[in-house]
Amino acid sequence: MSEVLVHLQNALISQRNKPVLTDVNLQIKSGEFSYLIGSTGSGKSSLLKTLYGDLPFTNGRGVVVDFNLKFIKKKQIPYLRRKLGIVFQDFQLLTDRSVFDNLKFVLKATGWRDKEKIRIQIEKVLLQVNLPEKINEFPHQLSGGEQQRVAIARALLNDPELILADEPTGNLDPKTSNEIMELLIELNQKGQTVVMATHDYALIYQHPFTTYQCEGGKLMEVALKR
Repeated sequence: MSEVLVHLQNALISQRNKPVLTDVNLQIKSGEFSYLIGSTGSGKSSLLKTLYGDLPFTNGRGVVVDFNLKFIKKKQIPYLRRKLGIVFQDFQLLTDRSVFDNLKFVLKATGWRDKEKIRIQIEKVLLQVNLPEKINEFPHQLSGGEQQRVAIARALLNDPELILADEPTGNLDPKTSNEIMELLIELNQKGQTVVMATHDYALIYQHPFTTYQCEGGKLMEVALKR
């Protein structure tokens, strides 16, 4: 039986004390690939931010990778995030550091000390995203797709139980979007659990997975018809 990594029950998702989604029921099991869709402002990002502890969880039941969101303390949030890989639309790479130093920064911030283990882990994740030769380059020397691959490598550094990707193809052209999508699917096929917020319906039709829609303050599972 698959382990449940995300379990929300009758949950309220709020932004600045204003309800965005109400009565949310969501279950994500280990090994699944799921989409979150919906128009801008419908609650996709707010839901993801709640899952990684960026927005407070107040009502209902919410458990993410064994952390109870309702009772999580501020000092526990870094430990929650170590079990998650988070990928953003705008890459959020440190522009004044090489790819190696971007990734090293994250490992050191999460408690890694051994230089050799750090180097081995960085080489491992860059291999996973097919960018081993870019290890010493700076973000401005990389294409948008390569920067997003580095961002995905960063999300993989601590061997996360769950990847949360918020519009990871939003700033990319269709060809590059498809390459990033295929990378996420490849990671999923190797056992990685992925929840991806997107408004790119072309990608969803091309690579169908379980799809949840945010609309009118509700979250519901939908079957998309072309």
